[in-house]
Amino acid sequence: MIVVTGATGNIGRALVGRLLADGASVRALTRDPARAGLPAEAETVRADLTGVDDLAPLLTGAEALFLNLAAGGDRAATALIEAAARSGVRRIVLNSSMAVTDTPADETHHIARLHAGLERAVRDSGLEWTFVRGGNYATNALAWAPSIRATGVVRDAHPGARGVPVHEADLADVAAAALLDRSGAHLGQAYPVTGPGELTVAQQVAEIGRATGKETRVEQISEEAAAEAMAGPHFPKEAALELVRLFGRTVEAPAFPVSDAVERITGRPARTFAQWARDHAADFS
Repeated sequence: MIVVTGATGNIGRALVGRLLADGASVRALTRDPARAGLPAEAETVRADLTGVDDLAPLLTGAEALFLNLAAGGDRAATALIEAAARSGVRRIVLNSSMAVTDTPADETHHIARLHAGLERAVRDSGLEWTFVRGGNYATNALAWAPSIRATGVVRDAHPGARGVPVHEADLADVAAAALLDRSGAHLGQAYPVTGPGELTVAQQVAEIGRATGKETRVEQISEEAAAEAMAGPHFPKEAALELVRLFGRTVEAPAFPVSDAVERITGRPARTFAQWARDHAADFS
């Protein structure tokens, strides 16, 4: 039995399908099973990880746990790690971040600090572990969907910012390989996972245009305006501005190098952003 947190998220949904296809038993955790839309073969269980309920019943009989910070935040993830150790779970595969560098710099970057803390907690649990360190998720481009649908225009402070976008299905495939591993090849490994090549924001927008058959373009705006648009109740403008400026530094070079982890672990090349855009064309149409 493999427990998947964040089972209705982009990575989690792909992972549930992949594990079922490989014959694994899957317990998919979600806040609303009735609306989850997951395969009937999965055991879909209601779980609000941000609450105060006992987490142990969610892990009963489980051999492995896929842990995603996005499923409930760092406190919930830490509580799940502790519950897993008490409940007889043997292995944790953590959806981590390429922001983690295993250097003191991890303490100066918010995203790195969160994930590095979780990685330490997993290591300290005494369980088997593998870290899947994703970077530039292709699904981040879904934030452009409303403006592309409405006008075909994406407003961004740095159209030339470079990334190496990775398809969520590739992250799921790497996680599945680690969860199902019987050889021990993936134990104690931290895999940086990227797509097959770097693209600028403008190039990604153009790929979405080709996939949808719709004219798309990028309109450059100020960093201040971009931060204003990104900020929200749980994301202050100051933090948004820091992130926008971080993107600006990737105009010269991508924040993360291209990794061959997908091909090494799955035996096939990583999916391109063009394929991702075709897979998600309906989201932009």
